[in-house]
Amino acid sequence: MAAITDLSSMYRWFKNCNLVRNLSDKYVFITGCDSGFGNLLARQLVDRGMRVLAACFTEEGAQKLQQDTSYRLQTTLLDVTKTESIQAATQWVRDQVGEQGLWALVNNAGVGLPSGPNEWLTKEDFVKVINVNLVGLIEVTLHMLPLVKKARGRVVNMSSSGGRVAVIGGGYCVSKFGVEAFSDSIRRELHYFGVKVSIIEPGNYRTSILGKEGLVSRMRRLWERLPQETRDSYGEEYFHNYTDKLKNMMQLAEPRISEVTNSMEHAIVSRSPRIRYNPGLDAKLLYVPLAKLPTPVTDFILSRYLPKPADSV
Repeated sequence: MAAITDLSSMYRWFKNCNLVRNLSDKYVFITGCDSGFGNLLARQLVDRGMRVLAACFTEEGAQKLQQDTSYRLQTTLLDVTKTESIQAATQWVRDQVGEQGLWALVNNAGVGLPSGPNEWLTKEDFVKVINVNLVGLIEVTLHMLPLVKKARGRVVNMSSSGGRVAVIGGGYCVSKFGVEAFSDSIRRELHYFGVKVSIIEPGNYRTSILGKEGLVSRMRRLWERLPQETRDSYGEEYFHNYTDKLKNMMQLAEPRISEVTNSMEHAIVSRSPRIRYNPGLDAKLLYVPLAKLPTPVTDFILSRYLPKPADSV
């Protein structure tokens, strides 16, 4: 027992010694703080004593977060799909941080819908998701990089296990694969400026990214707008089976989102942040292994999960 206690003490000592110094003086800018990962991370960093600049999409979200925290957190409104909003937020951050620069940029804002079989979706459905999850992330990063370089700080990008293996149709996985590529490229470029880039690849967690509308009604709307020929090729049974599988996946989502925000926090405060974080047992035991298997093997495994359409060969 004494040996276990000693090991635990040594681990805590090493963990504390491996932290960046003077964290209470450093600024962190986080997008998507109305709820979910961004909201909880902002609170964790305030509790740690850091200076948090939290960007929310709604006035209501910003006010509530401000009221629930301390003077160490300031909020602003940000729509990552609008250049003028990003420019205004960048100037606000520049005014806050001054000459010391921005220690960490956390690109957390994201949406997951519309999602479903690709043939059921339109170009506009894809664009809606990609504009937030990828294009918005890129534009925010490009505007904030001079401030991060000044501090020789960090960029933390929210990707997903869906950025390693495409498990669902629509813009979500497409956008997250893009986040992976963008993060890899800027990590190599920014290395010479002393800036570190980390990618967060969570498994299936319960957040508001899937919206408030019921899953069945959402899928029904996608189904009913399809041409009759397309519906006939899939069949009503496919629709019901596909929807049931999505419902099961949502019900199995992990509610303890602190596993994700702890990874994000480590990427910000550690002197040795990892390149990739994979919070969640499903990420570690399912999605990452699937991404590393030969493609035909991955295809075979994932195809067992999908229902067969009426016109299948």
